[in-house]
Amino acid sequence: MLIEIRKAGFVNKGAELMLHAVLQKVQKSYPESKFAMAPFFEAPYIKRAQLGLLQKVWLWRYRVQWGGLAALVPQKTRQMYGVVLDSEIDIVLDVAGFAYGDQWGSRSCDELAYSCKRWHKQKTKVILLPQALGPFTSARIKDRIMRAVDNMDLIFPRDTISYQYLTDVVGMRSNIIMAPDFTNLLEGILPSDFDVDKNKFCIIPNYRMIDRTSPEQSAAYLPFMVKCSRYLFAKGIKPFLLVHEGENDLKLANQINEAMHGSMAIVQESHPLRIKGIIGACEGTIGSRFHGLVSALSQGVPSLSTGWSHKYKALLNQYNFDDGFTNVMEEDENIFKKIDIITEPYSKKKIQSMIINKSKELKGQTEMMWEKVFKIIGI
Repeated sequence: MLIEIRKAGFVNKGAELMLHAVLQKVQKSYPESKFAMAPFFEAPYIKRAQLGLLQKVWLWRYRVQWGGLAALVPQKTRQMYGVVLDSEIDIVLDVAGFAYGDQWGSRSCDELAYSCKRWHKQKTKVILLPQALGPFTSARIKDRIMRAVDNMDLIFPRDTISYQYLTDVVGMRSNIIMAPDFTNLLEGILPSDFDVDKNKFCIIPNYRMIDRTSPEQSAAYLPFMVKCSRYLFAKGIKPFLLVHEGENDLKLANQINEAMHGSMAIVQESHPLRIKGIIGACEGTIGSRFHGLVSALSQGVPSLSTGWSHKYKALLNQYNFDDGFTNVMEEDENIFKKIDIITEPYSKKKIQSMIINKSKELKGQTEMMWEKVFKIIGI
């Protein structure tokens, strides 16, 4: 069985976590299966090769899929180089995370609709693993998402808002089932050189809070993160900065540290499971990376979050911790009260107990999601 893991990546550590989650779960149930990925700038060859992933020929340009031209190369030659065709894929598992909706324009939905139609004709099974979706307001995007869903086997919106956005367009269907983010089953790995005693509280910046928010929120984000850091220091808690994705997040981390006169350690880790291990060893987090928040809450770490889309509030709601969402433009008094809630012993213990219980429940839902996936794969 040849399975394509679609739209995973290695720059965004959430995308890489989803890749590892798929590999771990599917390989355990189908040890003879092979996996492929299409190349793109966040999934370079060397990274894909290190995981034993075959190379799918895929080039989408001018609303045309040019990858089919590789069929002119003899199969034996393609096999020698670890190259596979789209027509050779048995299962497509889409782990885009958040790529289909108004915020991303029509291109991704155009390509999805075209691809799903072709896969349906090829009898390739298509499953959208849990991800945020929508909103879909333009006529073109509505049309494309309708066409895509018509040719999919399973779609898992990751939250109630995404489910509503999708079903408002395509209607309620038996193959649209809500399920939580599936990286919650992954076990983190704590790096041997990470000093847990010195690094107990984690700040995780996200450049999307600069380029995907209103001008007012964008301007308020850096001062907000500095304000939180200063308040933590005033409480006797020395936070550190964790870079969860790329150069822009590192730039933000450096700016926060400069405002704090160089008093904060900046931790950079390339492996997503080690990042999850670091987060799991913390006593609390404040951040804006979705999978940083998942990694915290799924391991029982009390956390506050800002956010640039509906997915952050929806995630906190799943853990019964709506108060964990913080607007960067809130009054200082409200921000500090929220920090107190996750750091003061009594309230912190209460929140921790609540999110641990919810984490167990959500992990059970993820296991049920995989059971549904394996039923489709096994047909």
